[in-house]
Amino acid sequence: MFFNRSRVLLRPIPISVASVDSTVPSLISALVILFLFAAPQVRSQSASGLAKSAGDDNSKFTNTGNIAITISNYGVFGHGFRLWPQQPSMQYPRGSGIEHCFVGGLWVGAVTPNGIRVTTGAVDVSSLRSVAEGFEFTTGVDSRVVERSSLSDNRFYSPDAVSHQDFIADFTDVNTTNPNQGNEPIPNHNPLGINVHMETYAFNFSFADNFVIFNYWIKNVGASDLDSVYVSLWADLVVRNTNVSPPTLGTPFYNQGGLGFIDTLNLAYAYDYSGDAGLADSYAAMKFLGSSPYKSTSSYQAWQFRSSIPTYFSPTDDNSKYAKMATGLSPAEILGIPKPSNFMSMVTTGPFSRIAVGDSMNVVFAVIAAKKRTSLPTNEDTPAQKVNLLQSDGWAQVTYNGEDRNGNGIQDSTETWTGPNGTARRYFLPSPPHAPRVSVVPGDKLIDVYWDASSESSIDPISNAKDFEGYRVYSTNAGVDLTESQDLLSNLNLLGEFDNPNDEIGYNTGFQSIRLNPTVQLPGDTTHYAYRFRIQGVLNGWQYGVAVSAFDSGDAATNLESLESSRLQTLKRIVPGSAPEFGAVSTVTVYPNPYYAHAYWDGRGERDRKLYFRNLPSRAEITIYTLSGDVVDQFDHDAATYTARDINWFQKYSDGTQQLSGGEHAWDLITRSDQAIATGLYLFAVKNKDTGEIGTGKFLIIK
Repeated sequence: MFFNRSRVLLRPIPISVASVDSTVPSLISALVILFLFAAPQVRSQSASGLAKSAGDDNSKFTNTGNIAITISNYGVFGHGFRLWPQQPSMQYPRGSGIEHCFVGGLWVGAVTPNGIRVTTGAVDVSSLRSVAEGFEFTTGVDSRVVERSSLSDNRFYSPDAVSHQDFIADFTDVNTTNPNQGNEPIPNHNPLGINVHMETYAFNFSFADNFVIFNYWIKNVGASDLDSVYVSLWADLVVRNTNVSPPTLGTPFYNQGGLGFIDTLNLAYAYDYSGDAGLADSYAAMKFLGSSPYKSTSSYQAWQFRSSIPTYFSPTDDNSKYAKMATGLSPAEILGIPKPSNFMSMVTTGPFSRIAVGDSMNVVFAVIAAKKRTSLPTNEDTPAQKVNLLQSDGWAQVTYNGEDRNGNGIQDSTETWTGPNGTARRYFLPSPPHAPRVSVVPGDKLIDVYWDASSESSIDPISNAKDFEGYRVYSTNAGVDLTESQDLLSNLNLLGEFDNPNDEIGYNTGFQSIRLNPTVQLPGDTTHYAYRFRIQGVLNGWQYGVAVSAFDSGDAATNLESLESSRLQTLKRIVPGSAPEFGAVSTVTVYPNPYYAHAYWDGRGERDRKLYFRNLPSRAEITIYTLSGDVVDQFDHDAATYTARDINWFQKYSDGTQQLSGGEHAWDLITRSDQAIATGLYLFAVKNKDTGEIGTGKFLIIK
């Protein structure tokens, strides 16, 4: 068996063979099939069974900021790596392959007339005696995760949105069978009789793009009151770089972690203690933010996977689960958690004395990821390492508190509450200017960056002032995507800053050197671009990240520093190169030539390589031959649609949004019979599909 630690996957995932593009190379198809059969299988997935799972939706994941968390409509976040690597479970930075959670979910426990009952959204595998046990929330057959956004130019824009990306779902614990699994029984599930309305909030602000808020409304729809109610967020936090250590490692993937808890902040966290030698240098965390009825404290529990030892045992029934929720670990017990280890984490608030029939309560958590601050060894967990984590913790709390600035649940004399029925309005932050609309045009050893002036009319929601100050232009260095961590955001370098002149903020450069007068429109684009910045001296064939942000002047009255819009929102992946040729195909060449394997240009393995054909016509047929005339490979080029997604390098180190110049085409040095080519001299022919003209050339491969 490929896995030696079989973590059960939560729901069958429909897989449509018809959805596979027949033009994808056989290599990719083979890898997909291998992955599907290597994943842990927990039940027979017949065609009828798949049809009945249509109401279970785990297709959504946060992608407005720098943290990507899969969020389902049945009370689970993360996906148990069932959708890896195609979809993130809890990835930070987004696109990096560094994952932070196997699976997590909501727990609710209470005392009922029939005894103690606990409903769990997700559990660790050691407590499962059947596939569905412990995953006890269900949803309607036609239910889906609903998305909405407060961003006016977002396709999910809604005036009711709370954040830049809201996900909304409703689920219940009243069913003892799953309507989306053919009414299959949920073993040992004793319903509390609750419905849950969940909303998650994610932001793209640079200071708030690494946490997601989970807002739960829990309603008693049963026949009796619920007493001594506890509410928990439980998760199997696992911080690993899946580019280096894939989940297919089994047990060694999971047992390298370290844990901690900061009681004054209601913050539980995990990190990679000994797994990836600094290539997973971040924290995963869960935080209790607040509730109504008001609570300000929480407790912390952690237990070892598949353990029955005292203190750190895995609870297996309602009574033992409730005991974990009601009794947190002591400081000494928290310090005693072994490192490295394979532990579950849980943050709990309560008890709430009673939820009467028909009444509701509100409990809010945050899920956070943050980079360690220093270059100390991976296993260090010092205050210096937690600087970024604590800053993110603070912003998450500020976001929740809103008008209740000190978070005490009382409207103080210095506060103005404007929410319904005299409550505090929550979930808003001081805002930087709106990010500009950006378009990027790659050229031969240059990149032209265009943006509009829409940021300049932004109004801060707190100060109600137009406080736009200027723009910043960023780019990555060449080859950044060949690093283990594809963290484009942290690799963006400031190329230029332009701000309002004649004030005491910034460099007072003005905008004259970048202003377009009149504004311009690009082909097929209705935006009027007011500015252009040219990046010169870039390398053809390398992938760059380019972004433009807008920043404000800050607010001296509230001691708020200047805020900058999201660089991720405008980030473009660009591959400079030659434009399509309209003349003779005799100008077509190959680079690098000779191609040296294991040079810096080269990828990590045979299937991560690429060379480029340049000066191609807009539409061409490319054929590669051996010296003896055998066809090595043949493929078409179309400048209007080409994104290089047909080769492994771009599948692995890009995200499908990359722009190429139109006159270049990448090849992965893999033959049409799915073999890596050998050292030698090769010939090529390029046919212009519009004129029929043919040009030829040669290139050398050295391994």
